Amino acid sequence: MTLPDRLSRLPTRTPSLLTPRFLKPGLLALALLAGCSQDGPPPPPPLPEGAMDAVVEDPGVPRERLARAVDDLFSAEDIGETQALLVLQGGEVVAQRFGEGFGPDDRFTGWSMSKSITGVLIGMMIAEGKLALDNPAPVPQWQRPGDPRSGITLRHLMQMRSGLRHKEGGQPAYTSDEVRMLFLDGRDDTAGWAEAQSLEQEPGNTFAYSSATTAILSDIATDAIAPDASPAQRREAMREFLDARLADPVGMTSLHGEFDAKGTLAGASHFWATARDWARFGEFLRNYGSVGGTQIVPRGWIEFMRRSSPAAPDYGGQLWLNKDSGTQRENLFGGSHGEDIFAAIGHRGQYIIVAPRRRLTIVRIGDTDGEQRDRLVEELEDIVTLYPAG
Repeated sequence: MTLPDRLSRLPTRTPSLLTPRFLKPGLLALALLAGCSQDGPPPPPPLPEGAMDAVVEDPGVPRERLARAVDDLFSAEDIGETQALLVLQGGEVVAQRFGEGFGPDDRFTGWSMSKSITGVLIGMMIAEGKLALDNPAPVPQWQRPGDPRSGITLRHLMQMRSGLRHKEGGQPAYTSDEVRMLFLDGRDDTAGWAEAQSLEQEPGNTFAYSSATTAILSDIATDAIAPDASPAQRREAMREFLDARLADPVGMTSLHGEFDAKGTLAGASHFWATARDWARFGEFLRNYGSVGGTQIVPRGWIEFMRRSSPAAPDYGGQLWLNKDSGTQRENLFGGSHGEDIFAAIGHRGQYIIVAPRRRLTIVRIGDTDGEQRDRLVEELEDIVTLYPAG
């Protein structure tokens, strides 16, 4: 009841202690407001028009709560811009929404979500016998007599513990290895630039996340498909492999990878796909590399990717894990809500979050700076916690 309504219903004939004649104005207002009070917190504000349309009729949890969590990712002022959001539960889309100017047919760059695709490609080649996980990484310049880099294995590279001098995220930005490699002095031969770096730590001992490491994996994968080939042949061979072995079987028909001038796949950062196809990739990982009962990559390889590295509990094989890192580094939920949760995470707030026990895959595409990332993760966490773990 509003304050004017209360005033209009006050008795006018019989004076009492509740009339303005006997009550000071300030006390009168307090009394009237007290009369309008209710038990418990106030109800949440109404959802904006159209917010419920983003959620299916039966999403498996209270529909309005999910719609509100989805809307928060588009309306909160401190998480940057959300351009696309998909929520899949049990393989079915239960929520889908796009920011203004974006739609289901738009391709989005995955940035470092691309690393997880490269990790899958390496697994396919190991399964075919083209590569071996614990053999020295087949980088010719490392195999010269006396070169300490000869001790680096594919396992070390997959788990970001090569020991190479790779410095991600330096300041100012143009000094960062990933910027130099992708856009400055290393751009024409990204893997060559990454492979030329010296050894800083004993291989296998120290975790150091780096795009340069995945660039080396991309080069190894491309060489395994097209050895001693020209740049054009390398590009064509890798495109055909990607389409035939991953994109078509998984249903990621929009998947597109970029290449450098040498014909090496830019597998650390430059895969593009629609939001729906990024979600298909998340489902592929949730189902251990199986699609419709067909095993696209050996189950054991996805288990390896989802298992902690000896040097970093919160990192597997080109995937982030929801485990306590033992450091100040926190990319997911610090182990809360289940250590089975894992994610592919990209620059500026790109996320594929997979919660297997909840049968849940969430894709968020957008533009979020580093200072806003913790708040973004909190909003994504709200969606995860809506669904109970099985």
